[in-house]
Amino acid sequence: MPQTIETDVAIVGSGMGGSVLARGLAEQGIRSLVVERGTYLPREPQNWQPEQVFQAGRYKPNELWWDVLGNSAFRPGVHYFVGGNTKVYGASLPRFREQDFEVLQHAEGTSPAWPFTYDDLEPWYGRAETMFDVHGTPGSDPTEPWRSSPYPYPALTHDPAVQRVVDGFTQQGLHPSFSAMGLDRRERGTCILCATCDGFPCQVGAKSDAERSGLAPAMATGHTTLLDHTRITRLVTDDQGRRVVSALGTRLGAEVEIRARTFVLSAGAVNSAILLLASATDKHPNGLANSSGRVGRNYMVHNATFTVAFDPRHRNSVSFQKTLMVNDWYLDGPDGFPLGNIQMLGKLRGATVKAAMPHVPTWALNAATNRSWDFYLESEDLPDPENRVTLGPGGRIDVTWRPNNMRAHRGLVRHTRRALKAMGFPIVQTQTMGIETNSHQCGTCVAGSDPATSVLDPLCRTHDVENLLVVDGSYFPSSAAVNPALTIAAQALRVAYQGDVLR
Repeated sequence: MPQTIETDVAIVGSGMGGSVLARGLAEQGIRSLVVERGTYLPREPQNWQPEQVFQAGRYKPNELWWDVLGNSAFRPGVHYFVGGNTKVYGASLPRFREQDFEVLQHAEGTSPAWPFTYDDLEPWYGRAETMFDVHGTPGSDPTEPWRSSPYPYPALTHDPAVQRVVDGFTQQGLHPSFSAMGLDRRERGTCILCATCDGFPCQVGAKSDAERSGLAPAMATGHTTLLDHTRITRLVTDDQGRRVVSALGTRLGAEVEIRARTFVLSAGAVNSAILLLASATDKHPNGLANSSGRVGRNYMVHNATFTVAFDPRHRNSVSFQKTLMVNDWYLDGPDGFPLGNIQMLGKLRGATVKAAMPHVPTWALNAATNRSWDFYLESEDLPDPENRVTLGPGGRIDVTWRPNNMRAHRGLVRHTRRALKAMGFPIVQTQTMGIETNSHQCGTCVAGSDPATSVLDPLCRTHDVENLLVVDGSYFPSSAAVNPALTIAAQALRVAYQGDVLR
């Protein structure tokens, strides 16, 4: 017989959505159980060793997904730990622009309106920024949305090497701004602004990840419990198919059954959708909560390109580089359409890029990255129902994804390259990411007001199953073109306080 555990709210997944939701519920005295397939990511010397993180893939799961169009397997960029992908994210926590919630015309299609507005989410953005100790300074970004509360902490100052780029953009009439960053740089804070932040686990616990800022405070209240090493494989409904009565899975090789009043999926846009598809019944033959046929569809990740500017005449000795963002072309590029976002990456090192360039000698990679300034360019991936995740043979995760809106993305790359050349960088190299770079996945359980065309209502409850919610990037109707973590957190708080979770 399986072990049976009972709770009020069962939350599957401890990433940004699940952990923040748990904290919001705990603050109201609501009991929840957070179920995580992994366990705590250890603090160890390997956290800051790029050979271990990037070349050995020490913290990535031993799991393959299937690229349907490419007819090949790939190792996805997901992390199954307490805190989810935020354990290795770059801690960039910008708000979406007001226009991201509205109909927005792009060069190759239309980004749809959300079922709520920026104004609806704005107070929760402020609460999420406080929760995640966000450092930022408003006033320089021409696209920044209005805000009713200040940033909790001032922005991180630019290193002199980064200031060179700031001055170069400014001299060309652009408006570089400070990145909004979630790091513990408060007085007596633990962050040391090291070069091993973006893409690395934090060995000193200074990154405002979902575990540190969401789950740990929730558990401290006594209202939240963590069940790690537990993989949920199926949701079971009542005879009418209107309510989930239990979640079935395994923990350390033994069967487990979780019973709750309310169930919340927060396993990420791929795994949440896959769990719904795997829970098909005679009442839900195409997958649980899938009467619209939209579960798994509209899979989006950002169109992303690493852009590296080299100057053989100068060394870039910066440690922490990720303080700069440029959004002048976010809504209206030189070509008349939105192009996307420019931000600096954490400082690349030879060992960091070795996995992508295995045939290049390490000494050559070190020589190049010691003289490089590193950028991440992202453009909106428009929703397309043919881009989707499905269950393959033997429960395999199949991904069908054909990039779109690439005219805009190529424009963003072209104009950025031109700007970097104009500020004196003689060499600019680019590499566009493929299907395996899916850290900003979203859209597979889209929210909307019409059950015929959406999976969730505006507060993330499924239209078809009354006690089932999905609170992660799955609900996004569009992907916007900046990092999604703060938007996921803000909506999780909104759901916790306004969503009548125990209904």
